[in-house]
Amino acid sequence: MPTISEKILAKASGNDKVEAGDIVIADIDIAMTHDLTGPLSVESFNKIGAEDVWDPTKIVIPFDHQVPADSIDSANNHIIMRKFVEEYNIENFYDVNAGVCHQILPEKGHVVPGDVIVGADSHTCTHGALGAFSTGIGSTDMAMVFAEGNLWFKVPETNRFNITGKLKENVYAKDVILNIIGKVGADGSTYKACEFAGETVSDMSVSDRMVLCNMAIEMGGKTGLVEPDQKTIDYVEKRSNKPYQVFKTDLDSSSLNIIDIDVSDLEPQIACPHNVDNVKPVSEVDQEIDQVFLGSCTNGRLSDLRDAAKILKGNKVSKGTRMLVIPASQEIYMKALDEGLIKIFVEAGALVSAPCCGPCLGGHTGIIGPDEVSLSTSNRNFKGRQGSPDGKVFLSSAAVAAASAIAGKIVAPGE
Repeated sequence: MPTISEKILAKASGNDKVEAGDIVIADIDIAMTHDLTGPLSVESFNKIGAEDVWDPTKIVIPFDHQVPADSIDSANNHIIMRKFVEEYNIENFYDVNAGVCHQILPEKGHVVPGDVIVGADSHTCTHGALGAFSTGIGSTDMAMVFAEGNLWFKVPETNRFNITGKLKENVYAKDVILNIIGKVGADGSTYKACEFAGETVSDMSVSDRMVLCNMAIEMGGKTGLVEPDQKTIDYVEKRSNKPYQVFKTDLDSSSLNIIDIDVSDLEPQIACPHNVDNVKPVSEVDQEIDQVFLGSCTNGRLSDLRDAAKILKGNKVSKGTRMLVIPASQEIYMKALDEGLIKIFVEAGALVSAPCCGPCLGGHTGIIGPDEVSLSTSNRNFKGRQGSPDGKVFLSSAAVAAASAIAGKIVAPGE
């Protein structure tokens, strides 16, 4: 009996059934590239002599990594992509004010259950939170998708994380996924679909499910997935008029490995330098910090801003610590304005920036210098990820980030 991934890839490849390990050629429903990876895709597209893109309505191009342009090189990248958009009549183009690609795609209705989605960005696995098979690919592979509209895949096996237990106060989806990665390791799901299921996931919002799927790649996953339920359908139908198909995993599938996770006693988690699977409970981490980054495609959503603002209200960011807040999209930014969250951040002493990836990639605003320490709500903490290779990056939830900004060191909310 098939898993979600097997069912979606069977549909997309025109087969009645496929099994883990099979090689298939699957039709692509949505292809995404952005300002950083896009120029190489365009260069490769031109080299193969393609006369046109396969479907300009199925290509999505957001600018989010280096926006607004911070160098002549990044400005030139923007020019290249704008020319490509104009030449091939790409309908779904989001310029420098829209937000982070992995927030834009679901927010603007490009993601629906049952789709095959590829993006020239490793965290494209985020979109599996809506029941799509979504994965990152290389820029040159993207050129072939632009030209042909399909791509080969090896059908993955599946690790299904059956998550049970009610989360304690101040424990969030970010803590759950960091804990899982710490348990299985950075290679614990290499080229496997990572399904997140169980009562804990059922209780989560779609935004929280995106957090889980976003970080599937950090344990080697090919994609992250959550079976669609009524929350999924409500989210999708509010944003999209695209047809969709709901698939669910058959629990007797031969390619399915079920891993039980009980989060009843989980406390806030911290990923310590310089690997995402170097995870410890916050109570075991004693670390002063120079910078706090609240944002990214992992934790820059409205719920994250609310969690942080609740803690920061009436407090001040510690002297000697700077805090950078970057909403994941313009829509989130506007809602945060309407709710007064931006004012709370500014009054607390944080710097609020326009929607973009910020320091996450280490190539734009807010990077850290030698020997500086960043506490970040993003998804990676490798050497040099947020600037200097001599700096250190710790990962946490939005609530821990806010509490730590006040304390000037890594602490749990309430300490």
